[in-house]
Amino acid sequence: MTDARFTLSSPDLQEGHFMAKVHEFDGFGCSGDNVSPELAWQNPPQDTKSFALTVFDPDAPTSSGFWHWLVTDIPADATGLAQGVGKGRLPPGCRSFNNDYGSKDFGGACPPEGHGMHRYQFTVWALPEETLAVPDDASAAVVSFMLNANALAKATLTATYAR
Repeated sequence: MTDARFTLSSPDLQEGHFMAKVHEFDGFGCSGDNVSPELAWQNPPQDTKSFALTVFDPDAPTSSGFWHWLVTDIPADATGLAQGVGKGRLPPGCRSFNNDYGSKDFGGACPPEGHGMHRYQFTVWALPEETLAVPDDASAAVVSFMLNANALAKATLTATYAR
């Protein structure tokens, strides 16, 4: 599923570096602006019919990590997402799923205070179908399962954050 030519980049994030406070959640004791970063992808597989985007924190103090954003059915001609679209401004046809904050919008970083550095994995998935075969009320686990089962390729950019 890894294709070295398929890449994800961002003018707002750098691999392995701390995110700006603007990308911190506004709630749960955090006081950021909860703005989704600008993301761009290049060189998807030729048979790509749609994209999905997930943001996951594997370092959350849970037994299953923490989902911050899940978007599917991004049109195949898309080359990225603009900054701030995570507040209900996704392109037409995209579907969002509940994150672990209980929202379909982008949920920014908000690791527990003093818990140390957390990784935030922004992953774009190239898919062979226009619509991911999951119901609109699918859980993050089901969406993730179907992405892993069906993706032609994926590219990940990992940013960090701590409080």
